[in-house]
Amino acid sequence: MPERPLNIALIGYGGIGRVHAMAYRDISFTYGLPAKLVNIAAVATTRAQTAEKAAQEIGCEIYTDNYHDLLARADIDLIDCCTPNNAHKEIILAAAKAGKHIYCEKPLAMNLTEAQEMLAAVTAAGIKTQMTFNFRFFPAILRAKELINEGFLGRVFSFRGRYYRSSYIDSNKPLSWRLSKEVSGGGALFDLGSHIIDLLYYLLGPFASVQATVDTLIKERPLKAGSSEKGPVDVDDFALITAKLASGTLGHIEISRMGTGVNNECLFEIHGEKGALRFNAEDPSYLEVYDVRDSGSMRGFKKLETIGRYAGQKAPDGSMPTGFVRSHAECQYQFLKAIWEDREGSPNLADGLHVQAVMEAALRAADEGGWTQV
Repeated sequence: MPERPLNIALIGYGGIGRVHAMAYRDISFTYGLPAKLVNIAAVATTRAQTAEKAAQEIGCEIYTDNYHDLLARADIDLIDCCTPNNAHKEIILAAAKAGKHIYCEKPLAMNLTEAQEMLAAVTAAGIKTQMTFNFRFFPAILRAKELINEGFLGRVFSFRGRYYRSSYIDSNKPLSWRLSKEVSGGGALFDLGSHIIDLLYYLLGPFASVQATVDTLIKERPLKAGSSEKGPVDVDDFALITAKLASGTLGHIEISRMGTGVNNECLFEIHGEKGALRFNAEDPSYLEVYDVRDSGSMRGFKKLETIGRYAGQKAPDGSMPTGFVRSHAECQYQFLKAIWEDREGSPNLADGLHVQAVMEAALRAADEGGWTQV
């Protein structure tokens, strides 16, 4: 067991910040650890009023509207960056200078240049880092990775990834920071695409080149709820990517926040010479597998019940289905373990940089046409 608590400072406390806080709270119960071993010690938001309210929810005594106050504290070990994308660079550079470990929401940055500068800073500081690519931590995904590493698929012929949500199909949904290039850096491609690109990267290896098309399907929206005044949407709602991996394998990726009829459909299919794998986050307890070595009368996709099986988990029982917050908690827990064991986190900021490079290559390809190197 680790010798001392890790004191965490949340920077940002919107919807995803609240999820991060919920997940940290779960870790002690899930793995039977002392409550204070994983300690949310402080929170920072942009306004004193919201910071105080966040602290009351979390149950921490330290709150501020200036995150630099938290970086100056010797009793803060780790910062969790849950802000809009345009604030990531400043926070990560400042945290690296202060020698704090960093847990960062996706995507890493607004663009590739920023991401490269951030990685250089944390590398020079010698701190531990991890990205919030929580989809990696569903047991079904962990099992898929094991099977691929064991050679279950043989040579991989092709892949398909898709992340669809229906969160922006209403044209009266007002403008927000996610719909502003100045704040988000990109639209559905950055918001959802970062997840599915990372999943395929994790399972199949790095990307080499892409060609892409992006589109903005609703080009203006109300400035605020109920307003008749509208403003332009300058990021994508929808992206189609054809990709070639460093291994030479070709595949297709679809990303949309306009996926009418779905809620959170993050899925992939991988086809190989010896078998195939399928996964859909809307049914996260199962990994579908097809094995060509099965006899003819027994061939077909089978659902492996991966459910909630994590090594060392005490509660809930491993037979229980895994939820979204549990995947966040596992991503966080693996990073905390990396700090306690003095090793690098995974996925780290270098992985975030690769995902950023793929997304930026896709945007260049959409502008210029043809294949673009990652």
